[in-house]
Amino acid sequence: MLKELLYTGMGAAVVFKERVEDEMKKLEEKGKINTQDAKSFLESIEKKGKEEDERVKEKLKSTLKEIIDELGLATKADLEKLKEDLK
Repeated sequence: MLKELLYTGMGAAVVFKERVEDEMKKLEEKGKINTQDAKSFLESIEKKGKEEDERVKEKLKSTLKEIIDELGLATKADLEKLKEDLK
């Protein structure tokens, strides 16, 4: 379920980016915006999108760690330590 949610969000972001690019091209063709302004705007949106992606990933990692801790599940590090202790 979580994977599907992430894919949906990423898909929506791609669709949004494509629509913004299309609208920018239309404005550029009509002479309402110049090429450099359009390029700068798209780069700005892309940068903000990447920053938001990183923020969401970090929040998701943090939330998953909290859930694992609350459930008392063993982590990979716990299992490796156990293996070493059993040797």
